[in-house]
Amino acid sequence: MGMNNYMPPMMMNPMGGFNPFQQPVPVQPAQQQVVRVNGDNGARAYQMGANSSALLLDESGTMVWLVTSDGAGYKTVSAYDITPHQAEPPKDWTDLENRVKKLEEMMGGRRNGYTGNPSAAGKKPNDSNGGAD
Repeated sequence: MGMNNYMPPMMMNPMGGFNPFQQPVPVQPAQQQVVRVNGDNGARAYQMGANSSALLLDESGTMVWLVTSDGAGYKTVSAYDITPHQAEPPKDWTDLENRVKKLEEMMGGRRNGYTGNPSAAGKKPNDSNGGAD
C-alpha cells in the first residue's frame, strides 16, 4: 500500500504546501465616510442594496438626502434642509430686572396686594387659617 498524499483544501497554502497553523485574516472595521452628491439626480443615482438607508450630503446646496430602499431594492429619496448650528448667546437678565424694577416703581412697589412676602401671597388680611374655608 502506498502513502496517501491527500490533504484537505483548507490545510493547503497558496504555494501548494502544507500549513497546519493557518492564521485568521484580521477583520478591518468598516470605514465611515460622508457621501457627497450633486442635487436630486446625484441622490437618485446613488447605488445601494435592498433594505438599506444612507444620508447623502448635497454639495450644491444646504441639504441632505435620506435614501432608503425596501426589500425589493426600490428607493425612496427625501430631501431635508440643513443649516449650520449657531449657539444661543448667554442670557442677560439685567434688562429684565431693570424693567421689573421700573414697573414696581410705577405701581408703588405693590402689585395686586402682593407685598413681596411669598408667605402672605393669596391670603386675606384677617385670614387666620391660611385661606382654607
